[in-house]
Amino acid sequence: MTLSITPTCATSKALIVGLLSGAALTVLLTGLFTKVSNKKHKDQENQVNVEEHVETEIVDGVAGLIGNTPLMKIKSLSDATGCLVLGKAEFLNPGGSSKDRVALNMIQTAEEQGILKPHTGSTVFEGTVGSTGISIAMIARAKGYKAWIVMPDDQAVEKYQLLEKLGATVEKVRPVSIVDKKQFVNLARERAANFSHGEAYGYFADQFENEANFQAHYTLTGPEVYRQTGGKIDALVLGAGTGGTLSGITCYLKERVNNLKVFLADPQGSGLFNKVKYNVMYSPTEQEGNRRRHQVDTVVEGIGINRLTQNFEKGRRYIDDAFRVTDEEAIKMSRYLVREDGLFVGSSSAVNCVAAYRTAKQLGPGHVIVTLLNDSGQRHLTKFWSDEYLKAQDIYFELKPEETVHDFVK
Repeated sequence: MTLSITPTCATSKALIVGLLSGAALTVLLTGLFTKVSNKKHKDQENQVNVEEHVETEIVDGVAGLIGNTPLMKIKSLSDATGCLVLGKAEFLNPGGSSKDRVALNMIQTAEEQGILKPHTGSTVFEGTVGSTGISIAMIARAKGYKAWIVMPDDQAVEKYQLLEKLGATVEKVRPVSIVDKKQFVNLARERAANFSHGEAYGYFADQFENEANFQAHYTLTGPEVYRQTGGKIDALVLGAGTGGTLSGITCYLKERVNNLKVFLADPQGSGLFNKVKYNVMYSPTEQEGNRRRHQVDTVVEGIGINRLTQNFEKGRRYIDDAFRVTDEEAIKMSRYLVREDGLFVGSSSAVNCVAAYRTAKQLGPGHVIVTLLNDSGQRHLTKFWSDEYLKAQDIYFELKPEETVHDFVK
């Protein structure tokens, strides 16, 4: 007997097979879709989590890199004195110095006051020996401004080069007293006052008298030092140029640390040492503000001055004592720190370290001494770190292999 499948049966069978195949395919595709969807959703969740995590690590441009510099133990000086001598590594700021803090706060304050508006052609003018100008040039570029820097023509060549590479206009002038209208600070003020181009504004930063300088260190650097030391600090040792760093950190710490001692580190030729020690800026025979000779007779750049600024006056009452540091001591200290610690610092940092050593010897073992490493030696290659330059100035001092810090700092 032969079985035959009628068209109706064949159709039914095909339909059943189709339904079963479709159901299986649907289940398969649904599972696959679900798996893909779940993976996509999981990836999205991971992306959000990564973004949330990364956001905590991201800083906002160059300005976000400024501050929170490490506080390092200077081993050679600590071992030599029995104290814990600490240097705040300000040379790790993006502009290479502690002046980044000041420049940022001065520009931000001017913005808050409605003086500066970005991308209008406005220009920030400043008279400086270099570091503040470099910081201003960097931050001005990042924020949409131009920079015009007036400097004495006897500074390290690399400072001018850095400023030019950052796009600043650099105006070099001969070094003269502050009472001269052509002194670099006075000339920067004049340039800003005469600047007028539509809505573009000429802003004179005025780091010597601008309270934003003091505030940058009172609100940021001081709290950082306090946090990093846990408030356990016996002495603060700093040089002063504008005085903003010394006054800002000092005022903050003096309000919180009992029995804190503050020591001024002053290079030769500066009048601040005598002002702190004897309340006379130069000597009993000279009237303040009338001196017309070269500002400070030293190879040290960035600190030392023969006038009182508003920023320095804010913290002067808290300064307990002062040390005068010679060029020989500063030069030998810089070479000593390289030899012993691999630490390559600029001239003002070397002055700070000489005074920190003296402070430690005066206070005795077991104390915590904090100073600032303002910038690195890379900014001083053609002057403070140039043997040829120093020999030409008859101020070359060689650190002998057998010399220790006890031999050249008295």
